[in-house]
Amino acid sequence: MVSTDAVRNVVGIIGNVISFGLFLSPLPTFIKIWRMKAVEEFSSIPYLATLLNCMLWIFYGLPIVHPNSLLVVTINCVGIVLEGIYLTIFFLYAPKNLRIKLLNILAGELAFMAVVVSVVLTVGYSHEKRSLMVGILCVIFGTCMYASPLTIMKTVIKTKSVQYMPFWLSLVSFFNGLCWTSYAILKFDIFITIPNGLGSALGLLQLLLYACYYRSTPAVELENEDGKRRRDVEMV
Repeated sequence: MVSTDAVRNVVGIIGNVISFGLFLSPLPTFIKIWRMKAVEEFSSIPYLATLLNCMLWIFYGLPIVHPNSLLVVTINCVGIVLEGIYLTIFFLYAPKNLRIKLLNILAGELAFMAVVVSVVLTVGYSHEKRSLMVGILCVIFGTCMYASPLTIMKTVIKTKSVQYMPFWLSLVSFFNGLCWTSYAILKFDIFITIPNGLGSALGLLQLLLYACYYRSTPAVELENEDGKRRRDVEMV
């Protein structure tokens, strides 16, 4: 009989693959920035937020905080590398004021992580206490990240158009949340369950909205969106 740990490891590996796809999703944007030598109206905030989220999850998955969470650490290490590359490209082609803003936020994130690590290792005298302290922060920031599409969903309902809500990104986000929720339930971990359970629910809601408003989206808008996707693929 297959053990729960073995099943959990398989689910975690699948989760790593899906999450890797999500981390790669901004690649066409940054290829565009690199080719145009300008960041235009793009913002660095989502990538800075993802970077902080990855740092928190890596700390959470370390043996001194929450043992037996290697698969959580591996994918978030990959995430830090990719976000670092994205932010480097952004920095190279951003105007001076945006560079300063990026550096200030990055410095704030590193200072925040230094405080978190120091406090947790000083005050947390057991794995349970350290897991609780870091886990609460992971839930807060993970939930905020998964909730970020709410503004786009509001736009879809208001305009009755799915032009600015890519189907594949919504689909992958749904399966990513579902996979990591399953991983957490197999050996119950409430701190992984809460943000990813919410993520899968929001991903499903996005897919339902897509199904509701796909036919009401003007054909021209869909053609433009398809054309944009083809250009992004060609650029890759």
